[in-house]
Amino acid sequence: MKNYIFKQLRYVRENTISCVSKINDESSLFIPEGFNNNIKWNLGHIYVVQEKFAFNIINERTTMPNNISDLFSTGTKPTDWGEQVLPTISELIQLLEKQVDRIEQTLEYRFKEAIEKPFTTSTGLTLATVEELLSFCLYHEGMHFASINSFKRIIQNERKNMVH
Repeated sequence: MKNYIFKQLRYVRENTISCVSKINDESSLFIPEGFNNNIKWNLGHIYVVQEKFAFNIINERTTMPNNISDLFSTGTKPTDWGEQVLPTISELIQLLEKQVDRIEQTLEYRFKEAIEKPFTTSTGLTLATVEELLSFCLYHEGMHFASINSFKRIIQNERKNMVH
């Protein structure tokens, strides 16, 4: 029987993708007042962090196209992007769709495996096993999903206000 975390990773990812499936690239770049990032950054960041936690930290091969890490790693923000070529929303969705399958194929039998050097998150939580790394990804993506959902509502309200 597969570990419950795969079911949860897939559930959270499907919700994230469903939330942005009708967002266009222009809307995805909108940075609401008082915020540092946008929907596109949140999507790319979810992808980059999950690559780090599911693959990089345990010395597995990551799939990081072009400059994706430079654009979406922790500490980056859209105002620093300059003239860099950005992935489209559709390209980010494709990466996100394939990621959970790769995680499941690579880590299905490695949940209890201790990682070489425990990893401490920016918020101070120390993770020591593959299972702990993947479990943290659920929290991380859920947090960014909430941001994406809020940004989407702000964008929809902005459009309504422009019409009136």
